[in-house]
Amino acid sequence: MTVVAFLAAVQFLTVAPVRLPAPPDDAQLGRSLLFYPLIGALIGAAVALIGALCQGLPPPVTAALLLAALCLASGGLHLDGLADSCDALAARGDRERALAVMRDPRCGALGAVAVGVVLIAKFAALAALVAAGPAALAAALIAACAAARACVIALYATTDYVRIGGLGIALAANLPRAAGRAVLAATALGVGIACAAGGLGLGAGALLLIAAAIAFVVCRRLMLARIGGATGDTTGATVEAVETAMLLAAAAAL
Repeated sequence: MTVVAFLAAVQFLTVAPVRLPAPPDDAQLGRSLLFYPLIGALIGAAVALIGALCQGLPPPVTAALLLAALCLASGGLHLDGLADSCDALAARGDRERALAVMRDPRCGALGAVAVGVVLIAKFAALAALVAAGPAALAAALIAACAAARACVIALYATTDYVRIGGLGIALAANLPRAAGRAVLAATALGVGIACAAGGLGLGAGALLLIAAAIAFVVCRRLMLARIGGATGDTTGATVEAVETAMLLAAAAAL
């Protein structure tokens, strides 16, 4: 079950060509959440490796390449959720109207602006981190990518999933709560270790965790106020918000 759960997490969170012999059952889907921070850390490490290979290029050029790699690694999954969630926040009408807007494949003005702002913020943070050196860049990327995906565990452990028939129902209902808390604690510890090892310092690790907590709380409150719970789109928006906040915090800590 563990291998299937891990591969299910890889398949969902990345564009890696992973094929499972059979669709995972609900229990395996729930356990796959426990691997989200690990997948995030691997994504961050892979992007950091690209940064190391691009040493000598101007920081803005390297930052642009890293930003493209971050987006491509997940196939734009979380950015799509960010755009849909922001469009739903701006939509007039009741909760059902907001959910209908999220299902609409078209991107509205606020959604496009939100994606643009997040990409600009990430580019600026990455450019600063590239200039600081490969160790700081790797620490920030690994910490941010891991913690952002760990927030999915926190979200589904504390928030009702309100999309009828959505994949998140099986994820949230079958999340092993005790193991999830252990993974969250391990991820927080890992953020501190990564920041210390990358030369950012434990203070920077604390700053990154505070930034992550603030972004998570704001996103959760917005989704509760608008639709009364979480959906796959609001989950993606939360991942993007937390990842961006942590990269900005890392750049500010230099």
